Amino acid sequence: MIKISAKKHTTCKVLHNSLLQLLVALAALGGLVGCVEREDPLLLLSADEALTQGKSFLEQEKYFKARRHLIHAFEVEPNSRTGREALLLAADALYLQGGTDNFIKCEAKYRDFLNRFPTSDKADYAQYKIAACLAARSERPDRDQKMTHAAIDALEELLRLYPTSEYVTDARQQMRELTDQLAGHELVVGKFYNRYGGVGICPAAIARFEYLQENYPQFAGMDEVLVELALAYERCLKPGDAAETIEDLRRRFPESEYLAEAAKIEEKAAAARLSQIERAAEQAIAEAKAKAKAGAEEPDDGQDSSSDGTDQD
Repeated sequence: MIKISAKKHTTCKVLHNSLLQLLVALAALGGLVGCVEREDPLLLLSADEALTQGKSFLEQEKYFKARRHLIHAFEVEPNSRTGREALLLAADALYLQGGTDNFIKCEAKYRDFLNRFPTSDKADYAQYKIAACLAARSERPDRDQKMTHAAIDALEELLRLYPTSEYVTDARQQMRELTDQLAGHELVVGKFYNRYGGVGICPAAIARFEYLQENYPQFAGMDEVLVELALAYERCLKPGDAAETIEDLRRRFPESEYLAEAAKIEEKAAAARLSQIERAAEQAIAEAKAKAKAGAEEPDDGQDSSSDGTDQD
């Protein structure tokens, strides 16, 4: 009986200790939950309160905190005036924070705003910022220009849908800059062909520069385009076209920094032109001599039909 009682006593003690450990663990968990709740008061804020704090963080350039508060405000009241403003400002926070990932996200949020509130008085602003997010992701002129084209398309959409928007003037200026970037891409590729393509690829360089002239006539670097085009003509053995292009350069850009380089190309083109004239003259002389010689060697088959070699009365 004594042994059984001791065993029961030991079992009760183990159960008691286990229960105490469980209670301690539950208490710790409860304290942790309470701590989390205390550390994240955001969930307790109303939409207006979160919007106000989000704006404050935005002014302080604390973009991550601003975005959390603004998204909370939108999620609490997505269809209210407060929610609409919060969604737009959350997109602004992403744009201002910068970085490729944030530019992708801010484009998505501006598009989300337009899809939800197409008749909003801020719709033109959202469209304008979509273009800005795309333009921020555009590559250097020597890289792919997919994002540049997309940004121009977004700006054209702004001009089409909101022709009286306050952002129209700025949009037109951005379009000029982005268009210059596309022209710069054509220039970079053409220059690469001129420098490393050899004589065989000079027609491709000419095609690039002529396309640039036709499609981007307002390009700020057009004087460089002309001198590169003249070089491509000279390498393709088109000295006449090279000379005309250099004359065009002098007429349109009398102060261009590329005039000295153009003069060197002009000398080569003139020498090539003279060589072509000399070769053409030599060929013409050779052809004339060959024709004269052929005429001299040709037998005279003509005979007087009234004479057969005998006298007739």
